[in-house]
Amino acid sequence: QVQLVESGGGAVQAGGSLRLSCAASGSFSGIETMGWYRQAPGKQRELVAAITSGGSTNYADSVKGRFTISRDNSKNTVSLQMNSLKPEDTAVYYCNADHFPPRGSRSWGQGTQVTVSS
Repeated sequence: QVQLVESGGGAVQAGGSLRLSCAASGSFSGIETMGWYRQAPGKQRELVAAITSGGSTNYADSVKGRFTISRDNSKNTVSLQMNSLKPEDTAVYYCNADHFPPRGSRSWGQGTQVTVSS
Protein backbone atom coordinates (compact mmCIF):
# COMPACT_ATOMS: atom_id res chain seq x y z
CA GLN A 1 0.00 0.00 0.00
CA VAL A 2 2.89 2.39 0.78
CA GLN A 3 6.25 2.47 -0.90
CA LEU A 4 9.21 4.41 0.50
CA VAL A 5 12.18 5.20 -1.72
CA GLU A 6 15.38 6.68 -0.30
CA SER A 7 17.93 8.70 -2.21
CA GLY A 8 21.02 10.77 -1.53
CA GLY A 9 23.36 8.17 -0.09
CA GLY A 10 26.96 7.96 -1.13
CA ALA A 11 30.57 8.12 -0.02
CA VAL A 12 32.07 11.16 1.67
CA GLN A 13 35.11 12.06 3.69
CA ALA A 14 34.92 12.64 7.42
CA GLY A 15 33.66 16.13 8.12
CA GLY A 16 31.59 16.21 4.96
CA SER A 17 27.85 16.37 4.47
CA LEU A 18 25.09 14.40 2.81
CA ARG A 19 21.37 14.92 2.50
CA LEU A 20 19.09 11.90 2.40
CA SER A 21 15.56 12.11 1.05
CA CYS A 22 12.64 9.72 1.19
CA ALA A 23 9.48 9.85 -0.89
CA ALA A 24 6.31 7.97 0.02
CA SER A 25 3.82 6.81 -2.55
CA GLY A 26 0.75 4.62 -2.57
CA SER A 27 -2.86 4.68 -1.48
CA PHE A 28 -2.39 5.92 2.12
CA SER A 29 -4.32 8.90 3.45
CA GLY A 30 -1.69 10.29 5.80
CA ILE A 31 1.59 9.71 7.59
CA GLU A 32 1.80 10.26 11.34
CA THR A 33 5.53 9.83 11.90
CA MET A 34 8.49 9.56 9.56
CA GLY A 35 12.00 8.69 10.54
CA TRP A 36 15.40 7.41 9.64
CA TYR A 37 17.07 4.30 10.99
CA ARG A 38 20.49 2.93 10.21
CA GLN A 39 22.19 -0.42 10.41
CA ALA A 40 25.90 -1.12 10.21
CA PRO A 41 27.29 -4.60 9.55
CA GLY A 42 27.08 -6.74 12.67
CA LYS A 43 25.06 -4.15 14.56
CA GLN A 44 21.40 -3.68 15.37
CA ARG A 45 19.23 -1.29 13.44
CA GLU A 46 18.98 1.93 15.42
CA LEU A 47 16.86 5.03 15.31
CA VAL A 48 18.70 8.04 13.92
CA ALA A 49 15.93 10.63 13.90
CA ALA A 50 12.15 10.86 13.73
CA ILE A 51 9.61 13.59 13.19
CA THR A 52 5.89 13.62 13.89
CA SER A 53 3.14 15.24 11.88
CA GLY A 54 3.17 18.01 14.48
CA GLY A 55 6.85 18.70 13.98
CA SER A 56 8.24 17.12 17.13
CA THR A 57 11.66 15.58 16.60
CA ASN A 58 13.75 12.93 18.27
CA TYR A 59 17.43 12.24 17.64
CA ALA A 60 19.89 9.62 18.67
CA ASP A 61 22.45 11.05 21.07
CA SER A 62 25.23 10.19 18.63
CA VAL A 63 23.86 12.52 15.94
CA LYS A 64 22.46 15.41 17.97
CA GLY A 65 23.84 18.70 16.77
CA ARG A 66 25.03 17.19 13.50
CA PHE A 67 21.90 15.80 11.81
CA THR A 68 18.61 17.55 11.12
CA ILE A 69 15.39 15.83 10.10
CA SER A 70 12.64 17.64 8.23
CA ARG A 71 9.49 16.89 6.27
CA ASP A 72 7.56 18.86 3.70
CA ASN A 73 4.06 20.23 4.05
CA SER A 74 2.50 17.27 2.33
CA LYS A 75 3.94 15.04 5.08
CA ASN A 76 4.80 12.34 2.62
CA THR A 77 8.48 13.17 2.20
CA VAL A 78 11.24 13.35 4.76
CA SER A 79 14.86 14.44 4.58
CA LEU A 80 17.89 14.01 6.77
CA GLN A 81 20.64 16.60 6.55
CA MET A 82 23.85 15.04 7.83
CA ASN A 83 26.74 17.35 8.64
CA SER A 84 30.13 16.76 10.24
CA LEU A 85 29.97 13.13 9.24
CA LYS A 86 32.13 10.62 11.08
CA PRO A 87 33.31 7.15 10.06
CA GLU A 88 31.00 5.68 12.69
CA ASP A 89 28.05 7.08 10.72
CA THR A 90 28.75 4.52 8.02
CA ALA A 91 25.66 2.33 7.62
CA VAL A 92 22.68 1.57 5.47
CA TYR A 93 20.05 4.20 6.20
CA TYR A 94 16.37 3.24 6.08
CA CYS A 95 13.35 5.48 5.80
CA ASN A 96 10.39 4.62 8.01
CA ALA A 97 6.79 5.80 7.99
CA ASP A 98 3.84 5.17 10.28
CA HIS A 99 0.76 5.73 8.19
CA PHE A 100 -2.92 5.09 7.68
CA PRO A 101 -5.18 3.49 6.61
CA PRO A 102 -5.19 1.10 8.24
CA ARG A 103 -4.24 2.65 11.56
CA GLY A 104 -0.95 1.41 12.93
CA SER A 105 0.62 0.62 9.58
CA ARG A 106 4.40 0.81 9.33
CA SER A 107 6.47 0.76 6.16
CA TRP A 108 10.18 0.69 5.41
CA GLY A 109 12.28 1.81 2.51
CA GLN A 110 14.83 -0.37 0.81
CA GLY A 111 17.79 1.46 2.32
CA THR A 112 20.57 3.65 1.00
CA GLN A 113 24.27 3.23 1.75
CA VAL A 114 26.23 5.97 3.49
CA THR A 115 29.98 5.50 3.71
CA VAL A 116 32.24 7.94 5.56
CA SER A 117 35.99 7.59 5.18
CA SER A 118 38.68 8.96 7.48
